[in-house]
Amino acid sequence: MKTLGLIFFSLIVVSCSQSTPKVAKTSVEDLNNFMNDWHREVANSNFDAYFSKIDSLGFFIGTDASEVWTKAEFASFSRPYFDKKQTWDFKPLSRHFYINEASNMAWFDEVLDTWMGVCRGSGVLQQKDGKWKIMQYVLSVTIPNDDIKLVIAAKKVNDSIAKAKFKKY
Repeated sequence: MKTLGLIFFSLIVVSCSQSTPKVAKTSVEDLNNFMNDWHREVANSNFDAYFSKIDSLGFFIGTDASEVWTKAEFASFSRPYFDKKQTWDFKPLSRHFYINEASNMAWFDEVLDTWMGVCRGSGVLQQKDGKWKIMQYVLSVTIPNDDIKLVIAAKKVNDSIAKAKFKKY
């Protein structure tokens, strides 16, 4: 009877452990490495490695108001740049991560040195099957406060065109 009880207990433990999703322990260093690798892959025009880090449900939101791309749309847009080895090279200057208690979600902001000057990236990462995936990445051009009036004036015509295209809320 004792053996039967031990077998029954073992089956319950195995059953419960198999139904619990696997979440690998993570650290800010792991997340920094993940993001640094992602930026390095695009700089090296490594299409497959770069896009493997974006989840199939992920989005890339670019600097133009119209740029809200699914992974497939962003890959299609980006493919010619990768094929010609004319990709972008974003160098992180600073980065902050925030990790949930379960260690399976993280959000971040980063300041980047880019061909557009200083930009900001922000995003959401999710751990799936023990691997981090980009669920959303947002790229923005930073504007110094002292220059904002000049930028507003420069954007005025294009902003009015862009506003007309969006649904009103």
